[in-house]
Parts: sequence; structure tokens; C-alpha cells
Amino acid sequence: MQLKRLQYYFKAYTRFLNQEEAEERLYIWESQAVFQEYWNLDSPDWTKMYDNALQNTTNRRLWKRESFEPKRIMLLFLSMEPEYVIQAFRDLLNEGKSVDSRMDRFVFYCDELLAMYKDRHPHSIENNHYHANDYDMISLYLSFCYPLDYAPYNLERFTSLLKRLGVGNLPKANDPIRFFKVVNTIYKLMQKEEELMSANRRRIEKQKKCFQGESLLLVHDFICFVTDPKYVNQNLLKLYVGK
Repeated sequence: MQLKRLQYYFKAYTRFLNQEEAEERLYIWESQAVFQEYWNLDSPDWTKMYDNALQNTTNRRLWKRESFEPKRIMLLFLSMEPEYVIQAFRDLLNEGKSVDSRMDRFVFYCDELLAMYKDRHPHSIENNHYHANDYDMISLYLSFCYPLDYAPYNLERFTSLLKRLGVGNLPKANDPIRFFKVVNTIYKLMQKEEELMSANRRRIEKQKKCFQGESLLLVHDFICFVTDPKYVNQNLLKLYVGK
């Protein structure tokens, strides 16, 4: 990536962080705080724990929107095969193994669970567990569990970011491993931007429900900013004219 471009976007993002619009995605930090409070692999009531860990007071679009309901499906799986689901999550969150193999293994578990469910409910219309292909939900579990190691993944947004940063070798398919490496690199560089980090801390501290620790959600938010013309073009223009 081109460092000068990245630093220029850092300046535009810093300007953005001092505006009210910058609070629009703070619901993700709230969801991370809730997850950190409730998540417990050794919970005696896994269904209740999982349900409580994925909650938000204002916005549930991370796990429920049109044609995307991974939480609802996982709750169905828990009602059917709780031990199998628990094992799937234990494997996914086991940092002793490579993350790419863990993510693919988790998809395999979900495929098996969906097949079991359809076999036991032959008239059900459920035909998707929403954890395959894009890795979005799987990366969310990882991000919420390990705030300084992972960030929410989206291939389209990742590709758009790389284009903005002048990277020529764009991913032709899902590549969450490369994404996590890029995110960690950006965060290390971001930490050197004192004004940016201070602006973000002020934003987060105003919302007591938000996760207050260090988190790669900041890079996720930065990526959302950079890849959304509505925000980035406006702030780049302000930066250029000095307003």
C-alpha cells in the first residue's frame, strides 16, 4: 500500500471523527462490549449465553437483516445439537491453530448442522446458515472475542480499500487472512497518529455502553469511511480547501 495515501486518508478520517456523523457506527462498539460481558465458552446455558452475547439496544443489523439471519439459525442449531455447536465454537476460537483452517472448519460444522436440521425437518424452508462464502459472521465472532487480533471482514469493502490505497494485487476471491494482516498493519500505523487516536477516544468515551478497550473496530470504521464516497470525498475536499 502507498503510505502517503494512507496518511492522507488518516487526516481526512481524523476530521470526520470530530463530526456527529462519526457516531453512526458506534453501535458496533456497543455490540462488542455486550459480547465481552456475556460470552462464556463454559456457560451451563449456552443458548441463553449466545442469545445474550449478540444483543444491541439500537441496531441488530450485524446478525439480522434482509436475507441474513445467522443468529436465528444458530439458535435453531443450539436447540437441536448444542454439544456440536459448542465444539464448533471451541475450535473456531482456539488460537493454537491457524485462523484460516479454523474458519473453514467452522463452515464445515455449520454445513453439517444445516444438513441435520433439514433431515429432521424435511418441510422446513431453511436452506442457509449464513456462515459460509463471505465469512462476515465468522469474522464478527473472532473480532468480538479477540478485539486486538481481528476485525469484521467483507471482501467487497476490502477490495475497495486496497484500490484506494494504490494496491495493484487485488484479491480475486475471499482472502480473510490477508485482510487480517492488512488490518493489523494499518492499526500499528494508526497508533502513531495522536490526533486521530485522541479523537476516537473522545468519541468512544462519550458512549458508556461502548467497548472502551483497544479494538481493531477502529480500523473497521476507518475502512468503512474510506470506501464510502459520501464520507471520504466530502472530508478530503474539506481537507484540501482547509475548512
